[in-house]
Amino acid sequence: MSSSASPAVLHRALWLAFIVQVIASFAVELPYPYWAGWLPAIAAMILGVGLSRTARSRAMAATRATVEVAPPVTGRWSALNSPADRTPSHGTHQLGQTYAIDVTREDEAQPRPAFAWLWPVVRRSEDFPAFDAPLLAVADATVVHAEDGQRDHLSRNSPAALLYLLLIESAARSLAGARRITGNHLVLDLGDGTYAMYAHLKRGSLVVRAGDRVHVGQELARCGNSGNSTEPHVHFQLMDGPDLNTASGVPFTWRGVGVPKNGETFEVPRDSVYSA
Repeated sequence: MSSSASPAVLHRALWLAFIVQVIASFAVELPYPYWAGWLPAIAAMILGVGLSRTARSRAMAATRATVEVAPPVTGRWSALNSPADRTPSHGTHQLGQTYAIDVTREDEAQPRPAFAWLWPVVRRSEDFPAFDAPLLAVADATVVHAEDGQRDHLSRNSPAALLYLLLIESAARSLAGARRITGNHLVLDLGDGTYAMYAHLKRGSLVVRAGDRVHVGQELARCGNSGNSTEPHVHFQLMDGPDLNTASGVPFTWRGVGVPKNGETFEVPRDSVYSA
């Protein structure tokens, strides 16, 4: 592990120490004053602010020219959390997410389930048209990281499920580190110091492994619902390094598509996009 990632590990450890002692306090009397138990949380909050500022400064200093790549999907999709509307697109510069985008598939034959205000609380991944959609290489590249052992969970697109995600699941995943947030994911080295990351892949769907050389348009994996995800979708971003803990985001544009805005539906015809 690189030394630059150590503060992030310490941040998670401090929150974990605070949570463990809170749980323990219900069963035993802790051997120190009440106020001392808050010290790990206070330290974690201070460190968290520092990490956010460092990530922002690193992102500003690492501003790069926009890189054009092919889209990672084909067919009809719509955009969420797009850098065309704001940066950082996901509300943070951490984990190289400054210019990240989420896209979900639109299919008239299998409409995407709407947000359920009352029922059902959760849905199966198979109910969403994005699930199991092929994900393609955006350029000729080398695979530097690939994992797909994490499970695809149920959707989080109802008030109860979303509350669980925000208050419990997201916090637990943040404590566990980047790979639990991204879920199954893939990192490609595109050359010239640019890396592509695909997150929330379907469990067991990878057809490549680290060290493989891939070509633009080649199928790499399938869309899933692993990691910190509300429903099956593709999270895609470009970065200036392969390590999510230290990378800064790189702006992108998709050949033939551009950068779709939030809610914008776009079509990717395979032949015209990947023949370049």
